Amino acid sequence: MTVAPVSNLNFARLPDISLSEIIAHMSDPRMAEHMPLLTFQWDERTAREFVEAKEACWRRDGLGHWAFLCNGCYVGWGGFQKEGDEWDFGLVLKPGSFGLGVRITKEAIDFARADARIPFVTFLLPPSRLRLRALDRLGADYIGDVDFDGARFRKYRLDTG
Repeated sequence: MTVAPVSNLNFARLPDISLSEIIAHMSDPRMAEHMPLLTFQWDERTAREFVEAKEACWRRDGLGHWAFLCNGCYVGWGGFQKEGDEWDFGLVLKPGSFGLGVRITKEAIDFARADARIPFVTFLLPPSRLRLRALDRLGADYIGDVDFDGARFRKYRLDTG
């Protein structure tokens, strides 16, 4: 199998993506394997509320989640969300695009390093995520386990300064 080269990676806003594409992405059963908070069915209402909530973060904090496009095609979403005094980074890619995670994360972290508002970034990973070398290569430190909305996550922190 040959993998097409990634020639064009763009960060767009979620409203630029059709709700049906987001619904299909988040309804893929493989998504729930590493998303303990994904315990509901996605439909048009859910997708619309999700996009509105992420856009509210942009209005409130001046930063939020993006839609990621590779060669013009939607491959997932993620970005920064303010949780208290911390900027948490999340990344949710379509199963066929998991290989783009390192590149997207690197570009997002470069963005954070250039933004004076973000002295560090946190990452919350479910215990089911066993491959953590990318966080080690970034220099992220394991802080400990935390409870978020009733689910346990491993928390990491990366200083961006």
